Amino acid sequence: MRSENEMFNLILNVARQDSKIRAVYMNGSRANPNAPKDIFQDYDIVYIVTETKPFVEDKLWIDCFGKRLMLQMPDNMDYLRGLTCNFNDTYGWLIQFTDGNRLDLHVQSIPYGLDRITEDKLCVVLLDKDLVLPQLHETTDEDYHVRRPTQNDYLCDCNNFWWCLNNVAKGLWREEVPYVMDMINEHIRPHLVNMLTWKIGVESDFSCSVGKSGKYMNHFLNEEIWERFIKTYSDGQIDHIWEATFEMCKLFDEVSVEVADKLGFFYNKIEADSSRAFLEHVHKLPKDATEIY
Repeated sequence: MRSENEMFNLILNVARQDSKIRAVYMNGSRANPNAPKDIFQDYDIVYIVTETKPFVEDKLWIDCFGKRLMLQMPDNMDYLRGLTCNFNDTYGWLIQFTDGNRLDLHVQSIPYGLDRITEDKLCVVLLDKDLVLPQLHETTDEDYHVRRPTQNDYLCDCNNFWWCLNNVAKGLWREEVPYVMDMINEHIRPHLVNMLTWKIGVESDFSCSVGKSGKYMNHFLNEEIWERFIKTYSDGQIDHIWEATFEMCKLFDEVSVEVADKLGFFYNKIEADSSRAFLEHVHKLPKDATEIY
């Protein structure tokens, strides 16, 4: 596996040798001083270029970065699906190399690049041939910090969580595992993650980031809460899904009360208790039942 120094030298040497590339900047986790460092970190690199067209049209130019295992071109995929794209402003290649490194590379026009680099506080300038890029402040992930919710944010998340459980209940009674898993992971779990995130926000004075999908939550939650959260994930066996769902409800209820207390919010306990009672009732409902109640 090529080292970090080898990768940066390659990225910058390609830029230095191509007159169409006028500047290089990096964003993503490698620009974030608070992101954990490991061997799977991508190289999120942007080349500021005089024009994007030569790079888009030359299908072989990215070969210089190494032997590829896989490649994705998201802008081209959007174009093939009929979505609006502007290749004159930006175009990207997501490259997984056979040595384990990954490069997420974009070319951007000078005007577009100048706009984007000022919008993201996690940008580091690596090369600026013409000194056209702005002077950037020290990188910070503050734009990704947990945001303090409003009372309405909080109430809507609670209501969505408890409402969608009726779909889980009927899906489990019917033993419709794909439907149930979709409801739990796509429609209910995000609200649990939000509530745990707000708990972390309250405890840190909203000064930290938990990462995409809450992937860093274990760095901030105590071991007991984290282990209970992990138990909300189950395999595809109906009994196990029921157990995980009940654990999810119990955890959400407890954390919601705590967050409401800390932020001075109203928590609709009647709504929560009614939803849980319905879930428990359906759990005990015989398979040959002809009525719910």
